[in-house]
Amino acid sequence: MLSMLQYVANGIVFSSIIILGAIGLSLVYAIGNFANFAHGDLMTVGAFGAIIGGSFLTGYVPGTEVSIVGIPLSFYLAVLVGMVVATVVALATERLVYRPMDATPIQLLIASIGVALAYRGAIQLRYGAESRTFDVGRGGPIPIIRETIGVSVTQRHLVIVSLTVVLVVSLHVLLQYTTLGRKMRATADNPTLARVSGIRTSEVITAMWIIGAALAAAGGAFLGLDTLVYPDMGFDVLLVLFAAVILGGIGSVYGAVAGGLAIGMAHELTPLIPRVGAEYGPAVAFIIMVAILLVRPSGIMGDRQ
Repeated sequence: MLSMLQYVANGIVFSSIIILGAIGLSLVYAIGNFANFAHGDLMTVGAFGAIIGGSFLTGYVPGTEVSIVGIPLSFYLAVLVGMVVATVVALATERLVYRPMDATPIQLLIASIGVALAYRGAIQLRYGAESRTFDVGRGGPIPIIRETIGVSVTQRHLVIVSLTVVLVVSLHVLLQYTTLGRKMRATADNPTLARVSGIRTSEVITAMWIIGAALAAAGGAFLGLDTLVYPDMGFDVLLVLFAAVILGGIGSVYGAVAGGLAIGMAHELTPLIPRVGAEYGPAVAFIIMVAILLVRPSGIMGDRQ
């Protein structure tokens, strides 16, 4: 049986992936004012974009075989390619589907379900239903960590957690210390007042889609690095993403981080519960979400209003 510390380490890795997906989902709700059910499949789009980008870079760009923390440079560049692909797809969807509809939040929610099916179908039609992996060697546990605390942490895990921290801190700096960040917070708080104050909310919405899609793509690529890349991968974690967003407080970016950490840890610590297997992880995560919401209905960092 794995040690308690090993489950915690696994939980931190999974939480990192959930946090990146949950932030984008929360941004769309806070600024776009609807629950985007296509967000999980946007993670898949980013993961496949990274797979294709990585294959191209490895075959045609010299020097990408150089390793950073044991991971080829081609993977880091591939993640950037996946982020660009997901951003282009998200912006095109917003321009061609969501914006022309001029619909209510419920209508947009239903439309997003159709968009999710379209993303998934297009990927499966082009690349098939089989699973893929990144062209990254599977190194074993890092010796010094295993010998010191008895926990198996691979170079892949270290990269996932480290890059997630970098992305989350970068987003925090953007939201708190830049003009764009202040405009985004103002639009999320009161869109009408933001427009009256001279803020071009259309530009804020564009920035929202770019940031949300880029983070989703990174989360999808990290999920694929940790497991496999396949057409249903984003859909499989969608409900966990929603649980994280709801638990953290709908529309709160920092709540999404807290909720993602709580749900991700609960998901991975499930096997520690007697007579409960790892397959019940999502169910246990939802039970914890409901229990916390009974005490704090607005979520961990949600607005009581």
